[in-house]
Amino acid sequence: MRITVVGGTGYVGLTVAVCLAAQGHTVYAVDIRDDKVQQLKAGIPTIYEDALTDLLKDTLRRHVFIPSTDVQGAVKHAEVVFVCVGTPSRHDGRMDLSQIQGASEDIGLALKEDDDYRVVVVKSTVLPGTTENLVMPTIERLSGKTAGVDFGVCMNPEFLREGQALNDFLYPKDTGIVIGELDERSGDVLFDIYKEFDAEILRTPIRVAEMVKYARNAYLAKDISFANEMANICQGLGIDYLDVKKGMEMDSRIGRGRFLNAGAGFGGSCFPKDVRALLAQTAELGVDPMMLRATLGVNDMQPYRLVEMTKRGLGEIDGKQITILGLSFKPGTDDMREAPAIKIIHSLLAEGAKVMAYDPKAVDNARKIFGDRIQYAGSSKEALTHADACVIVTEWSEFSDPQLYDHMAGKLVVDGRRILNPNAFSSDVRYTGVGWRF
Repeated sequence: MRITVVGGTGYVGLTVAVCLAAQGHTVYAVDIRDDKVQQLKAGIPTIYEDALTDLLKDTLRRHVFIPSTDVQGAVKHAEVVFVCVGTPSRHDGRMDLSQIQGASEDIGLALKEDDDYRVVVVKSTVLPGTTENLVMPTIERLSGKTAGVDFGVCMNPEFLREGQALNDFLYPKDTGIVIGELDERSGDVLFDIYKEFDAEILRTPIRVAEMVKYARNAYLAKDISFANEMANICQGLGIDYLDVKKGMEMDSRIGRGRFLNAGAGFGGSCFPKDVRALLAQTAELGVDPMMLRATLGVNDMQPYRLVEMTKRGLGEIDGKQITILGLSFKPGTDDMREAPAIKIIHSLLAEGAKVMAYDPKAVDNARKIFGDRIQYAGSSKEALTHADACVIVTEWSEFSDPQLYDHMAGKLVVDGRRILNPNAFSSDVRYTGVGWRF
């Protein structure tokens, strides 16, 4: 099938475009930024994701993945157009839909000059009603055509985990595939793309599909904040939260899952933004979203607990060198959007600490945020050499070796992800972690 991905250089767009190309479709990945398009043409991904470079180069070599800045030309080429542009938060928590508006206008202008039937698939995360109240009317107005007659419309939420995005798209058995369809004809076209995937496919009205994405993210974000709140209580009571977690997971009604892991809080491009957007919309509905507010409230404060644990361990952090291990919001990505490390570093700097940071992938993005206000190490060993204390913020596997911390000048380890065994250290290392009993 001929497919165009609008926003094809972003995290979701590039993943979708490359994966569909790898499956044999001819895919145009379009973006208005020529520098990103040229980067893709050179075989260099615009995001970091494991195995993406090899897949990108392979699809370029086979001429099934075509980067372009010609949005309207690529739309005319396609049978299906995926909209994968960003929907960032505004200062008031509401969603910035300017990129959705722009993409819809480009698609409408392209359809005006062509009578072929196409299906427009919104894959960007948008609040319920956005596809029907913004995307469809804009395309109809500029094309002079009618949705459901001259062109089809679907909403197909993404359930991609950064660091595992390729696997999640190609093997969606654990998440399923949701097709929100304007009509059966629209849904049939999108179903044809996914019908060979080993996953349950749910076909729903468009607004249901939009809401599924928010409901899932809010539920998982709630689990993380609940785990963090339980860990904080356990620490105050002298109980190791990991022991409590084991007891919880024995209950089949709760089950085992990484969203019960306590830590520095959630970040990234989805959970914080989506919960805030849902909060903003509920204000217009007369609904009091107490759980959503509490979810964000716990998460907003969680990074500062690591700062307080560092202060308690050192007694004074003014003038001390604190090493931050892990900058990205999770391992397997270089993404620092709303990463807990940002709050932690800003707080440490405000307290007069000297900060040295290391991350296997995210140092370049950290430089854009902090500039020369902090130092950057080329390895974890280098980062720890002169440290009075270190704070583990992201659970990269290389940080889980207890012998690594023998290189520290001071011996305070603040484990913000509970990836270390406190009993595995040499006797002079002082360990504390989120939910740890001491």
